[in-house]
Amino acid sequence: MTTTEIVSPAGGLRATAARPRSATATTGPARWAWEATYMRRLVAVDLLVGTVAALAALQLRFGPLPSRMYLLVTVAFPFAWLAALALAHAYDRRFLFAGSDEYQRVFRAGLGLTAGLALVSYSFNTPLARGYVVIAIPVAVAAGLVSRYLQRRHLHNSWGRGERLRRVLIVGRAAAVEHMTSQLRQERFHGLGVVGVCARPGESYSGDLPVVGGTDDVAAAVRAAGADTVLVLSTLHIDGAALRRMAWQLENDDIDMIVASSLVDVADRTTIRPVDGLPMLHVEHPRLRGATRVAKEVFDRVAATAGLIMIAPVLLTIAALIRFGDRGPAMFRQVRVGKDGREFEIYKFRTMYTDAEARLADVAHLNEGDGALFKMRDDPRVTPVGKWLRRFSLDELPQLINVVLGDMSLVGPRPPLPSEVAQYPADMRRRLVVKPGMTGLWQVSGRADLSWEESIRLDLRYVENWSLTMDLVILARTVTAVLRLSGAY
Repeated sequence: MTTTEIVSPAGGLRATAARPRSATATTGPARWAWEATYMRRLVAVDLLVGTVAALAALQLRFGPLPSRMYLLVTVAFPFAWLAALALAHAYDRRFLFAGSDEYQRVFRAGLGLTAGLALVSYSFNTPLARGYVVIAIPVAVAAGLVSRYLQRRHLHNSWGRGERLRRVLIVGRAAAVEHMTSQLRQERFHGLGVVGVCARPGESYSGDLPVVGGTDDVAAAVRAAGADTVLVLSTLHIDGAALRRMAWQLENDDIDMIVASSLVDVADRTTIRPVDGLPMLHVEHPRLRGATRVAKEVFDRVAATAGLIMIAPVLLTIAALIRFGDRGPAMFRQVRVGKDGREFEIYKFRTMYTDAEARLADVAHLNEGDGALFKMRDDPRVTPVGKWLRRFSLDELPQLINVVLGDMSLVGPRPPLPSEVAQYPADMRRRLVVKPGMTGLWQVSGRADLSWEESIRLDLRYVENWSLTMDLVILARTVTAVLRLSGAY
């Protein structure tokens, strides 16, 4: 069955320099084979997870001599766990392979199984030991999350090597096709290997991919390119009726169709509401105030305060290393622009020599960044200790003070310099309606490797689609981004 998905025109989130090798992308039948293998492995591991969780609960709650009833419950629990995952759509292809939805489904499965066990226990008047449930389900959820993360990492590593990729045919205007191709080649973890292009007749396409047809003969172009996925870019001449006809043509060959919507940056705020039988796409306003914002403020300050207390010995050690390194101050203060354009002093560990600002003119011509940012991979103004701090983002830890003071948030747009804000066009000032963050989409999407335009786009995307769940996901991904060490300089 043909599936339709909505993806970002910018490709993905974790931008890297690696380029997928579409020449090694698997054909349709091969892709279906590895997806079936992946699914079977997923089910087998989930069954093992359920078994381990049930045995752990049995042993910890009842010891070596459990009752016969709980032996039966332990045998049934792994299959109940699989059923809960299936009911939570944790095996749906649309939630697998990328994104955070798969992990949310595992959480929902845990909640659903808890409710189901409580209902069965009440309905049949069968007392079920709470200690057993309290152990079994959290263990199953935690182990399920870890196992799925590890399986996904293995798959993503394969994608990074150019293996198990979908063979993608891109349909749209030539300029949009070239932009999408460039974005996909920057991203390793989407699993899309572009093998051909369908452009409008008469348009000049300057890319290096073969043009295998026009936008009116996509089905024939799919067969010519050996594609198994069609990516349709937003364009005025491909309307709803044309998309519907295209989907019918692709359905016979079981070809997936992906639509890259121009509304993707506000996708989390869109809902389809029928009006007199017509489906209307409503775009809600972003959540910039209200109870959820208060919850974010409380969470930020409590978490930052707890973090400062817990890592105080680490902060003191780093400060001592900087002081003994070149006898300069350990802390670096700089004016940044916060919410609503208010300026504040940001706190960071000093990573450059004390005369770095005076030496900026000497290295300005070596700028590797674009836009208003100065970026240099091997900046001679960075101290040896500073290079190590930047590598692991430890120089950012004092910003927890800014979070406690209310100038910053744990997650948000990158805090800009006044000189950067002075160069902002009108659209970019939108990122100033929320507090800047210690981390954000820019941090988990390539860090310093991102272009100026891409950094701004991700910041705006965060502002438009913010949620507490997104904050928690970004915080979790920040850890892996730091450990990957990509874009840290």
